[in-house]
Amino acid sequence: MITTDTMLSRIAESLFWLGRYVERADDTARILDAYLHRLLEDPWSDEDAACRSLHAILGVAVPAEQRCDMDAVLARLAFDAVSPGSIEGALLAARQNALTARDVVSTEMWETLNSTWHQLAEQRQVARRTGPHVYLGLVRRRAALFFGLADSTMSRDDGWRFVVLGRSLERVDMIARLLAVRVLAAVHAPDWPTLLSASGAEEAFVRARGAGSDPSGVPGFLLLDRSFPRSVLHALSSAEECLAELGGGSARQRPEPARLAVGRMRTRLEYLDSAELAQLPALLGELQRACGEATRAVAERYFPYDGPIEWSHQSGAPERE
Repeated sequence: MITTDTMLSRIAESLFWLGRYVERADDTARILDAYLHRLLEDPWSDEDAACRSLHAILGVAVPAEQRCDMDAVLARLAFDAVSPGSIEGALLAARQNALTARDVVSTEMWETLNSTWHQLAEQRQVARRTGPHVYLGLVRRRAALFFGLADSTMSRDDGWRFVVLGRSLERVDMIARLLAVRVLAAVHAPDWPTLLSASGAEEAFVRARGAGSDPSGVPGFLLLDRSFPRSVLHALSSAEECLAELGGGSARQRPEPARLAVGRMRTRLEYLDSAELAQLPALLGELQRACGEATRAVAERYFPYDGPIEWSHQSGAPERE
């Protein structure tokens, strides 16, 4: 069994960022696909505003005087292999980290990631001729397959925990970003159906709340639903469980900083009064700060090595670029 005492910090870091990058590619593909469907269904919608919304969600600045269209969005947020904030950049970084942790990642996980990367160039050409939906669908399916294989082919040791921890923190961050753009009531904010689709929650929300449910319940569902695996509460609970097992300390010991940051937010959401949802912008800011604190604390606790510069670029990349 692999433990944090024996696992090389470089491999642990690679597994953590592997989970984050694959989740980032998946989330970005879902968001882009939801917005594209919105534009196709409503040809009178403001393409420039929708594209600015996409950039705002993913933390990418666009000059006010620059016209923004879907071609530019896809070039920057899907097809850019340099930036880890784009789909191809995230998948390339994930592949590099999987290669580093090749002795820990299962063969099926590696083959899924490697074959996906090699198919992207062909799918990119198809996307430019017929539209990006096939490209985005491939990314979503392969990300789901990758995490399914992680759950079914990896032992529940610390290697698996680092992958799940990375995925969980990235998921919390992305849902918080989606909600933040919506609740700030910006002119380019997505409508509730688009937001549900972008977060992979449209069908789950309808099943839980019923068709024709009040859309004002969407934030509560995405934040607090315990049974939906893409909700913030569910992801925080998964991250906290991983951190507790990685820490391996006595129940009497004070939790480590990363677990404290995650645990405080998980407890806050567990006992959140419905009236507090009216203060959603402040809560979403707290969530994003907690994710940042947890990521830094994980790095300080588990990845304290003096590695070469090129290694730092491959695995310890900033959360957003």
